[in-house]
Amino acid sequence: MPIALVVLLLDISLIYHASRTGRLQPWAFIILMVPMIGALAYIVVELMPEWLGSHDVQKARKRVANKLDPEKYYRELSDRVAVTDTIANRAALAEECVVVGRYDEAEQHYDHILSLPMGHETIFALGKAKAQFARRRPADALATLDELQKTWPDYNSTEAHLLYARALQDAGRTEEALEEYQALLDYAPSSEVKARYGTLLKSVGRVDEAKVVFTELLIQMKRSPRHVRKAQAEWIAIAEKQIAG
Repeated sequence: MPIALVVLLLDISLIYHASRTGRLQPWAFIILMVPMIGALAYIVVELMPEWLGSHDVQKARKRVANKLDPEKYYRELSDRVAVTDTIANRAALAEECVVVGRYDEAEQHYDHILSLPMGHETIFALGKAKAQFARRRPADALATLDELQKTWPDYNSTEAHLLYARALQDAGRTEEALEEYQALLDYAPSSEVKARYGTLLKSVGRVDEAKVVFTELLIQMKRSPRHVRKAQAEWIAIAEKQIAG
């Protein structure tokens, strides 16, 4: 049997499989436009994880699939909301909108949720602030976070506090940002907080103070388990670069 016919039959079989399992887009295009290579990619990314059942392979499959079609999950969630418009479904869609860069849409979803009696919750107000900050609208994020604190005065969140400090920094309110980072260090001295605080200190000329912060971060990480150092690699690299520079 000619090789070309074998490849054609394989492509047809894989496209049929993709259509039956909800994977037609973008695989049909890839398989048809890149003969043999597209088929092999489908087998490696989609079929082998099912055959092997490995968690690591599944994670790898998801990373590759996201690169091939980054808005696939967004479309699935959009369809889910169209069928069943619950707070949980819309919140999941709003989160995914931020992931794929649809910040304005994310904010609209959060506004809708917050307008509902059962949706008036801190987590959704924080989500809205995240979307505004990601859209490079720090002033709007600050306003949302201020309103959040006013509405729920007992609310205490390290994540929200860090976002507030970053928004102040991006809004050019440097001294206030430094105060917020310092306050964070007093009760939540994470690697990210230290790295961001040290970087801001250095940018305003407070180099010696910045070196102390970076050194403390590196000493802490040196004493930490390997898996912790791996998880905090981004902030360790920033500290090492800032001290060297």
